[in-house]
Amino acid sequence: MSFLTSSAVKRDVKGSHSINSGGSSELLDRLAAVLPHGYKFGVYHLSTPPTKTDPLCSAPPGERPDKTYSESHFLAVSIDVQNQPPSQSKSKRSSPGADELKESGTKESVLVFAIEIFIFTTAYQTTFFVSKADSTGYLQSLNLPKGTPSPVREISSAFLTYLIEHRWRKTAQLVVNLFARAQAQYLFPGSVENMGKHVLDDWGLVRWWCRVLNPLLEGPGRERWGGAKGYLIVPGLEETEMRAFIPRTAAAAANWAIGHPMERISHYSAEFDWVPLRCLIPRYPDDPKSRFRDELDGESSKWKEDMGSWKSVKTLDQFWEMMAFRQECSSGRLTGFIWVVFDPKGSGGTAQDVPVSISASVSAPASQIVTPNSSFDTSTPSLPPSTPPRRRVDILARTPQSSPLKLGTSTPPKPNNPPERKRVKKVLSGRIIPRTPKVKTQQRSYLNNRPTTTAYYHWPVEGCGDKIVDESDFKRITELLLNLDFSTLDKATGATQRWISEASMGARWGYQVTGKRVLSQSLAGDRIANQVTNLTGLVRRKIGANNGALASATPLSARPINSGAVNVLGAGLVRKKKKEAVDQEPPPLSAT
Repeated sequence: MSFLTSSAVKRDVKGSHSINSGGSSELLDRLAAVLPHGYKFGVYHLSTPPTKTDPLCSAPPGERPDKTYSESHFLAVSIDVQNQPPSQSKSKRSSPGADELKESGTKESVLVFAIEIFIFTTAYQTTFFVSKADSTGYLQSLNLPKGTPSPVREISSAFLTYLIEHRWRKTAQLVVNLFARAQAQYLFPGSVENMGKHVLDDWGLVRWWCRVLNPLLEGPGRERWGGAKGYLIVPGLEETEMRAFIPRTAAAAANWAIGHPMERISHYSAEFDWVPLRCLIPRYPDDPKSRFRDELDGESSKWKEDMGSWKSVKTLDQFWEMMAFRQECSSGRLTGFIWVVFDPKGSGGTAQDVPVSISASVSAPASQIVTPNSSFDTSTPSLPPSTPPRRRVDILARTPQSSPLKLGTSTPPKPNNPPERKRVKKVLSGRIIPRTPKVKTQQRSYLNNRPTTTAYYHWPVEGCGDKIVDESDFKRITELLLNLDFSTLDKATGATQRWISEASMGARWGYQVTGKRVLSQSLAGDRIANQVTNLTGLVRRKIGANNGALASATPLSARPINSGAVNVLGAGLVRKKKKEAVDQEPPPLSAT
């Protein structure tokens, strides 16, 4: 498999991408820093340009929905495996030279991990939604040293950190959200039949994702944010049970909270004192809470007239309580919803940080109420800032101001413009001169002819994939994986070659990364020592039956553990039974 060694994406004067070749060397450096030393990996990064899409959250009645753009990113990682020599007994005769090619020891690429991330951006927020992540289990072919950290977890954390650092905006909130549900396979069909694939259970998967996202809260790039917080909620579990999933680090207690940030991540909560529940729940692709929201919308056919409220669910706590009885969150399965929220500096607090008491403002006397216009009374002291009251939505507000029915006036007469002259078609005559054909000398892609920064998104060159395609091609490439077979190593190598060739469409694609992370001996020794169970001090020796003194046997602490040698019992550990008759044979020895 041929890889690209270096590339660059050029930028024109207006600040937009000019060509569709490239990849970021920064991503390769980040992956090389977390991958094991001396091992080679293939990296394939696919992305789409910002495209206008439907808003995640519905707007309150009478408000305009947020203008939303979406990006899609897909990262696949492969390794090189050795071809196995053909078997001696063959039922079919192969083509000449095929056996010599296999016996020569050629290497083929096989995919070991892939992750899919969607990015939704508005003028107020940037949202990262981790859609799918899966592995094939063929990473064991590398025979990594014992105690090496999982490359899959390190790649996931490094890729998320890379995207966040190139998508953050100074005045916009950033949210990372995912839904953890354990399944045998997500992106690689047939990989569950591979005995080397380690499929986590429900508890292990939620705990694994919390460990993946924890470096985002404790990493070096946190100083650019005004605040960062992680949230975890597992429907059906108590708060004490949920805390078992949080990583055991010194700063984890302050960085993680049990609950949901629905009101914190919605800018409508900061603008109004009351927001319908359906306007606080985002609509992600293949998300259980989005499906539950659609079912609740179906209960009320006139939700616009009811101010967007539901009939059965009235609060967010009731919404999550009913989520525990959903089919996807019940039937003996655990599902986890995880958020990581980054607030910009100078945001001035959120809906949860500055609560507003509505009853206190209603019960205040009329003499203490401050008018919004300072021209009425300048002597009245100003109250601390609070969220504005709920806007009134009625029929008159929806009626346009220029409506003749509302104003009671007739439609003004149109000005008397002169009639337009009818265009006369020119009659062609004379010699016909054919146009010279233009030869296409280079391939151009108009996907990159977009501005880098707007009020709704930030699309830098460094954060793009080495291959940029449109939404239809991205869907075709990702769905191709779902039609391949990764059950065996031979089938997986063939499926990998087919996926790379069809995704590249004849061009070279992919980068080769060599790991640079060296595992220290102390860290490796601690990892191995934690896996050995030492029973020293739990084994007691009996006292001799004749003299009652301690036996002079070798202490258990001085014996090697798992040394592979035969354990020889000491003299003090062997006791003979008393002979009943002289002419009888002694009974066999018994170890105590």
